[in-house]
This record gives sequence, structure tokens and C-alpha cells, in this order.
Amino acid sequence: MESLSAPWRIQYILAPKPAASAEADGSIFAQIARSSEDEANYVIARDRTCFAVLNRYPYNGGHLMVVPYKQTPDLHGLTEDEMGDLMKLLRRCQAALTTVMKPDGFNIGINVGRAAGAGIEQHLHIHIVPRWSGDTNFMPVLANTAVLPEALADVAAKLRAALTL
Repeated sequence: MESLSAPWRIQYILAPKPAASAEADGSIFAQIARSSEDEANYVIARDRTCFAVLNRYPYNGGHLMVVPYKQTPDLHGLTEDEMGDLMKLLRRCQAALTTVMKPDGFNIGINVGRAAGAGIEQHLHIHIVPRWSGDTNFMPVLANTAVLPEALADVAAKLRAALTL
């Protein structure tokens, strides 16, 4: 059997994981929201009440998230204006992904609560995952590995450029 490797995953595996009760500074999204290190954090756009960030450990190339600055576990914690801003940025990001990556479709969704698959359950975020016909193959199923054809920094730079048009 041939060995497969995904060396970028080791950073996530070995990184310290804060206990939920020890997150005095808020979620990772709250920390990114306060940071000015947009390139290092793969932030591709900032709007009035929300921002967009590439997933550091993506399911597919171009997998990004639209996140409100306000930390809330679900949609009920957002105002109507914040909801509108979130949807507008989601639409802009989908358009940028379409221009830059030319996917055949998208998975767009929100996981609310741990039982629904929320990895950062205290801070609502919307996933946008570009999909291509035939992109589901044996790699994720047998090797628990995704093959990303382009570096995150390169994807981030292209999406930032597309979002400033």
C-alpha cells in the first residue's frame, strides 16, 4: 500500500487546543476579527459587521467562511442589519470564488451546535465550499486526506483581488 501525507495538517493536530471555558479572549474568529494580521490569518475581506476568511484546514480548495464580528452561537444573536451584511458578503464571496476558481457548484451552510457538526459552536459562521464535478474521490474516503491543488496564500491573494473589483 502506498503512503499518503498531508503535512499541513500537523500544525492543527499539534497546536494547543483551548478549553471551551478558558476562551476568555473569545473564539478563534473573535481573535481574527481583532487582529490586523489579515494575510497571516487568510482574511480575504472585511465589511462593516462581518469578514470572510479562508479555512486554514479546508475540505476543498477555496473553502472559506463568512463570519460576523459579533460572537453569537446562532442567527438569533444577529440584528437584521448584521444578517443582511452577512448575506451580502456571502454573495460577494461566492461571486469571487466563481471568478477565481470556476467551480461547478457550491456547498453553502451553517452548522449550529456541536451535534450538527459545529467545530466552533460559540461563534456562528457560514461555510462556502466550492465543488467540481468528480471532486469526490477515494482520497478523503480511504486516506482521510484532501488534495489541494493550490497554496492557501495564493488562493487568498486571488480572492482578495477579485473582491476589490
